[in-house]
Amino acid sequence: MITFINKIIALVLVPLMLNTPVLSIVQLFNQPQEVISLAENNVGSEADPIYLTAHRGVNSAAPENSIPSYEKAVELGYYSAECDIRLTSDGYWVLNHNDDVGHFMRLGNISEFTLEELRTFNYMSGANFWEYQDITIPTLDEYLDVFVGTQTRPQIEIKGDNYDMLYTVVDSVEAKGLIEQSIIISFDLEQLKVINKLNSDIELWYLVDEITEENIAEAQAIGDNVWLSANYEDNDTASIQLAVDAGIGVSFWTVNTVEDAKMLYDMGIRYIETDILCN
Repeated sequence: MITFINKIIALVLVPLMLNTPVLSIVQLFNQPQEVISLAENNVGSEADPIYLTAHRGVNSAAPENSIPSYEKAVELGYYSAECDIRLTSDGYWVLNHNDDVGHFMRLGNISEFTLEELRTFNYMSGANFWEYQDITIPTLDEYLDVFVGTQTRPQIEIKGDNYDMLYTVVDSVEAKGLIEQSIIISFDLEQLKVINKLNSDIELWYLVDEITEENIAEAQAIGDNVWLSANYEDNDTASIQLAVDAGIGVSFWTVNTVEDAKMLYDMGIRYIETDILCN
């Protein structure tokens, strides 16, 4: 049934959506945004910079988790650019934040489709998506290719609990020569432990909501290469100070105002993830 419905969507709804005047209405909700410069607002300095991660790429300029959004991150000189990866039914890692394929105006989950099937879907939401109808969902390898020979670090968030396939993520990073450049992140502490056993030279970030003494200790127990990556909205100055006092590397997501970036900077935080800020 889902396959039949998706065929109807592809034949009827997608062409309709890409035709004016319908597209004109849709464009109102998918307009690109201008990035805000921290340097121009006196946050950070050349001697003591703030390091920015582009959340799902520069999603203010192109659809999130798309190759153009990562090319833009490299162009703008972001410290790193975060992606989300999920497994297809035939064992390929592809970039998509949610379980489902709603970003492509289809029904079903990523895990239900082969890579070939997913390649027939086009982006149907996100900034300027109508300008990118010739691109499709990227694989992990294609994402990594963007960063080869650049200063921007790929930051890979593993979605799902596919422990038996984690070695293929490490294999891809190794094959691209990006072991020291890459960061692998996850909410699942056990995933990070597996990755660390596969290659302890890869930097790992443990995703948490509120910073606590417990998750600081959990991260430190894995090794010196493990940071915390915390939800800014779930933390206050007391929990932020916990991380500062512990001396553990920490980054905050998702920080989208100059005022919030400055507050963190003044507290000693130098790494943030953002949808809209740039240096």
